[in-house]
Amino acid sequence: MKTILKGTTREVIINSDGPVVIIGESINPTRRKKLVTTLQEGNFDFVLELAESQIRAGAEVLDVNVGFPGVDDVKLLPETVRVLQDKFDIPLCLDSPNPGAIEAALKVASGKCLINSVNGEEASMNALLPVAKEYGAAIIGLCMDDDGITHDPEKRLSIAEKIIERAIKAGIKEEDVIIDPLAMAVSADPRACLITLETIRLVHQKLGHNITQGASNISFGLPDRESLNAAHMAISIYNGLTCPIANPEKITSIVRAADLVLGRDDYAVRFVEYFQSRQ
Repeated sequence: MKTILKGTTREVIINSDGPVVIIGESINPTRRKKLVTTLQEGNFDFVLELAESQIRAGAEVLDVNVGFPGVDDVKLLPETVRVLQDKFDIPLCLDSPNPGAIEAALKVASGKCLINSVNGEEASMNALLPVAKEYGAAIIGLCMDDDGITHDPEKRLSIAEKIIERAIKAGIKEEDVIIDPLAMAVSADPRACLITLETIRLVHQKLGHNITQGASNISFGLPDRESLNAAHMAISIYNGLTCPIANPEKITSIVRAADLVLGRDDYAVRFVEYFQSRQ
């Protein structure tokens, strides 16, 4: 299954048979005090620096999250979208829990964006599915619903199916629903990664949809997070992950290696090109 996202002119195809597309996670104020400070000042220079460094490191889509306490994200998110698209021709993933901010950003965005995210809660689907349809956006379907977060992979699969069904009824193309199996911290639950990996496998085998996840979520609170994230990333890609939300400066080498090992990089062209570009 292919999900097509667009920048101003550039098109990015996320294919359930790979290769993996990286969605850059770094435009996010969480743990980035400089980003909060500069955005509060109306200064977008650091946003542009983060965008450029991620693109250079291998991101093909950029997640854009400007939410922090006290911010008017209905105003700030579309402003950030304009600034980014004035300089970079790259598809954007609009990341906000506020449906008003998502719609405001879609009104000014060029191309075809991805909404991060719609979950299985009735309020979420009712608020965001019509917006996605109106503006031609793709959505991320997060595997939680009104009953909260289930630890049963089969139930997460059922939530994914429900979101897909409701999206299709709303007029959204099936291929424009990317599923997020919900990655949780393994430090809090020893089975957290196994549950996520099994959900990825089920979604890939039974639904065939593209799959994303927050690639660094599982290592929260632990030492040597990069090694843990890399191990989880490689196994996730094997199970069917196609477009992780991650820091490309830390994960692109793992992604390129996994694609090569899985036979999705003929003659190691992309693998070699990536390392040559880093030298």
